[in-house]
Amino acid sequence: MKERHLEILKLVNEKERISVKELSETLRISMVTIRKDLIELESQGLLQRQHGYAAKASSDAIDSRMTVNFLEKKEIARRAVSLVQPGETVMIESGSTCALFAMELAVVSDVTVITNSAYIARHLKSVSTVKVVLLGGDYDVVAEVTTGPVTKLCAREYHVDKIFVGIDGYTEEGGFTNVNHTRCSTVRDIARQADKVIVLTPSEKFGKRSVAKLFDPEEVYMVVTDSNLPSIYEESLKKKRIRLEMVEV
Repeated sequence: MKERHLEILKLVNEKERISVKELSETLRISMVTIRKDLIELESQGLLQRQHGYAAKASSDAIDSRMTVNFLEKKEIARRAVSLVQPGETVMIESGSTCALFAMELAVVSDVTVITNSAYIARHLKSVSTVKVVLLGGDYDVVAEVTTGPVTKLCAREYHVDKIFVGIDGYTEEGGFTNVNHTRCSTVRDIARQADKVIVLTPSEKFGKRSVAKLFDPEEVYMVVTDSNLPSIYEESLKKKRIRLEMVEV
């Protein structure tokens, strides 16, 4: 993604709605170029164009969530690839960092991905080195994810060494949490089919607590995050014997 596009998305996400004129003045780019950029970004589902304005995409759309802390998520995804061996089968849930990770898996040969994310399945369809198994279930058309009892039943057909998941928050008291109770329940069900739970998340999620409980600390094998992780949470994870990988950003 172009650096200019990242700057546009940052401003749009911060303000939720911003004029083309303000974008042009802030970034010192012509309004003609800004409009072309907005057309391209809208085509990718990263924002919405309105008359004279750019607005934040649906907060539940994965493309929109992916633009927040994009560079951190990209580096985390690249580090996580080193945890997968050629020929391995892994589970990946539907978070934005996990989606970037799934795309990075193209560098690993002969990998099978089991997922409840139609977004991930769609983006991996042209990658010949990756086989995708999409779990069935109730389909959320905005988040592009399957959930519910059918997803749980489908997941029971498989057993893997690792599942990669995202989170919406972590506190020492509340553990790992998620903003959506239905999706949270599905992720827990899928994770029962894996020996190791590996969390992929930017450090800004630490210190936040969301509505639904996802995992207790003892249920998580490893966390891959960025080097902005506050030392208090680094110590907390190590105290709970969670392996920690941090990427420089």
